[in-house]
Amino acid sequence: MQSINQRAVILFFVTCVFAFAKAYSQTDSTKTTTVVPKRTYTTNAYTGEAPTIDGIINEDAWNAVEWAGDFVENEPDENTAPAQQTKFKITYDQKYLYVAWRAYDTEPDKIERRMGRRDDFPGDWVEINIDSYNDDRSGFSFTISASGVKGDEFISNNGNFDDSWNPIWYAASHIDEEGWTAEAKIPLSQLKFGKAEEQVWGLQINRLYFRNQERDVWQRVPQDANGWVSNFGELRGLKNIEPQKQLEIQPFLVSQYDTFEAQAGNPFRDGDDFRLNGGIDAKIGITNDLTLDLTVNPDFGQVDADPGAIALDGFEIFFQERRPFFVENANIFRLGLNGSQDNLFFSRRIGRSPQGFSTADGSKGEFEDFPINSTILGAAKFSGKTKDGWSIGALQSITANEFAEIELDDREEVRDLLEQEGNLGENRKELVEPLTSYSVVRLQKDLNNRNSFVGGLVTYTDRTLDQNLSFLHDKALTGGIDGQHTWQNRNYFIDGKFLFSNVRGSAESITRTQQSIRHLFNRVDADHVEVDPTRTSLTGTGGRIAIGKDGGGNWRYGNSFAWRSPELELNDIGFLRQADEIRQSAWLRYLFLKPTSWYRRAQVNFNQFTTFDFDGNYNRIQYDVQGNINWKNNWFTEVGFGHKPRIFINTFLRGGPRWRFSDENFSFLFAGTDQRKKFSAVLGHVYSQARENNFQFKRYVVRFNWQPLDALSLNLETEYEKNPNKTQYVSQQAYAPAQFGARYITGEIDQETLSTTLRVNYNINPNLTIQYYAQPFIAKGTYTNFNYVANSEAERLSDRVTLFTDNQIDFQNGAYVVDEDEDGTADYSFGDPDFNFVQFRSNLVMRWEYIPGSELFLVWSQGIEGNSASDASLFEAADQQILGQQIRNTFLVKWTYRFVL
Repeated sequence: MQSINQRAVILFFVTCVFAFAKAYSQTDSTKTTTVVPKRTYTTNAYTGEAPTIDGIINEDAWNAVEWAGDFVENEPDENTAPAQQTKFKITYDQKYLYVAWRAYDTEPDKIERRMGRRDDFPGDWVEINIDSYNDDRSGFSFTISASGVKGDEFISNNGNFDDSWNPIWYAASHIDEEGWTAEAKIPLSQLKFGKAEEQVWGLQINRLYFRNQERDVWQRVPQDANGWVSNFGELRGLKNIEPQKQLEIQPFLVSQYDTFEAQAGNPFRDGDDFRLNGGIDAKIGITNDLTLDLTVNPDFGQVDADPGAIALDGFEIFFQERRPFFVENANIFRLGLNGSQDNLFFSRRIGRSPQGFSTADGSKGEFEDFPINSTILGAAKFSGKTKDGWSIGALQSITANEFAEIELDDREEVRDLLEQEGNLGENRKELVEPLTSYSVVRLQKDLNNRNSFVGGLVTYTDRTLDQNLSFLHDKALTGGIDGQHTWQNRNYFIDGKFLFSNVRGSAESITRTQQSIRHLFNRVDADHVEVDPTRTSLTGTGGRIAIGKDGGGNWRYGNSFAWRSPELELNDIGFLRQADEIRQSAWLRYLFLKPTSWYRRAQVNFNQFTTFDFDGNYNRIQYDVQGNINWKNNWFTEVGFGHKPRIFINTFLRGGPRWRFSDENFSFLFAGTDQRKKFSAVLGHVYSQARENNFQFKRYVVRFNWQPLDALSLNLETEYEKNPNKTQYVSQQAYAPAQFGARYITGEIDQETLSTTLRVNYNINPNLTIQYYAQPFIAKGTYTNFNYVANSEAERLSDRVTLFTDNQIDFQNGAYVVDEDEDGTADYSFGDPDFNFVQFRSNLVMRWEYIPGSELFLVWSQGIEGNSASDASLFEAADQQILGQQIRNTFLVKWTYRFVL
């Protein structure tokens, strides 16, 4: 163990020393960093009548300010003259900021006016980015396309754009003989700024010249610059404006009608159901910097369904948050170890599917109505950033007691017969998810002239448990601190994170956690953990430290070291896939920043990582090289290949010994046509092959985008996967002669998955859209050649498992019966693992924003899922389960009205 850990530590610190040496050796050098003077635009308040927002710049108010221009190209050929020039004006009053653009075009008939949904721009557009905090890290983005479609995004972390932010503002565009123009009216209440006699804000004006896929900017940003907001120019001249407190209240009403296949005798499935619901959302500006968001009985009926997925490794599948209340400002609440997944706060835990179960018994004539999600009684979110550099977030939500309703068969003849037999059940309700309080608090402070920050986040989950839910934690406290320091024009960085968790509950709940696949304290060959059935709490830690170069010149590199202790548990309100891991990662990237005669942009990446567990086991190492190139004709290619010489998995045998897979090689290739065209396509292939043909993975991806009309677009994506594996885990059965007293059974699986996603968007006008989403998903797995684990860590596959002979295994009455010692008596059995799962989801939504911020939704959703015969092909399964069954239909009308007070 000592030598293994030393190897990881030495590798990590050698990379750190190299990064520091490289950084400090270039601290005074200008070769890797281009210094660009900040441009300044000085505005004035208009006099007279306010501009009319119609896209035509002809009002006297615009005469109060001068045009600014002299844009430069940012992409693809940075710091060159643009193909077409652009200019803009900015004026203001005490309530609004007004912006005008003139986008010159010598061929106005070729201006691309394709329509799209809000925040989707398949044509020409112009944009203003405003850093009203003037903190060089965050900002507000407002975009208007030549077709009149609006977009808005909140910018965080010096360049992360979040399009879930949907402020109220006004915009219009117009095409004329010189090109096209646009106007915008932005309420100051939608921006955040402090009190000052004259405001100084960061400013950037952008334009996409669609025909050339050229992005032009007012303030030059070198391609090797690290970050976006920190490179803005300045907006001056905003005098005597007062911060505006936001106050918006949005009630809503929802009516929903469901139709589905009736089930004889089931009182919950009589063929249809009708519900009427309502609630309130509100935004209250506590200060100009900080906003309180409230929701009472929220509705998420128009949100897209999750994509189909199936996992055979036993781990939870991660799905992105889609609900608007939780998506907005989500960046403030992130503190995790592994990108967007492992995180202290995972908002989908709020309103989750109930974790309990009912005791409904069909043999007693009982049917159950089991809730799909927990009811969110209410939620409040307090968030924002102060002019002093404090980012603040606080969230509180309460979910209700959730009950499964159990009622008897409504057919009298069935009840009479069961009563005569003395086997009649009873109507009742059973608790399946308790009343739960979720709390999250986040603080972060900018330091060192905005080049550094430190912060922390704490979560607390409190459940009111009944006896039948004692397998859940009643309390969970998690928290962490994070920080980052950058230097030399933000090109170099070091950041760190430290996390802790403490979960409490009954001995049953803590034992269940210890034995879960995330922890596996019951692993038979683990010396560093063991199940303690008397414990009523667990406390764990995690962390990460990373150092590297992220800007300046063509090279980027870094190294990181992370850990998750065996007892770390975040999943009451966070997301943690697996504990008990130590990981070292390194990356090196070269950027080809200057276009040539045959490409516009390209890059090559090298990545490496190793993993260990807290028992000192050296589990994994992987190397890969990836690259992508955007060709001169705007086609693109992405390619990569890698090698995994060592693959050990602690969790594969579900508490059994550490398992070895044969070493693996993998590759991928994706290529796409010019995305500017009204028809474009992407083809992709992923291939993986393990030694001795232990397993194989093939994925084929086909994507088509077609926009036959400016108002109509279609997107079709199909994926087919084939994943044969000679040693797919099946079961474990007690067998005294075996090592550890158990047989760990695997089998050869022929697994196929097919999914198709169709999206259709029709824009009647920028505020009235029709959207259709549909996805059939089919997953099939057929098992043969069952075997048992002989030596889980053996290098050769033939030594790792032993095949059952025909005399040892037999299929009887839907199960496999094993007579391992061939004495004529069954030693153990296991169920048939074959599966053929089918799912279909669709959503047809008409959205009308009849006034800014107020909407009407008409929704038609369909859905069905189930299992087909295991011997059916993928297409036969689709026919049996989708075309051959009555699909559940949901018709929904949702009306909202936003009061701006």
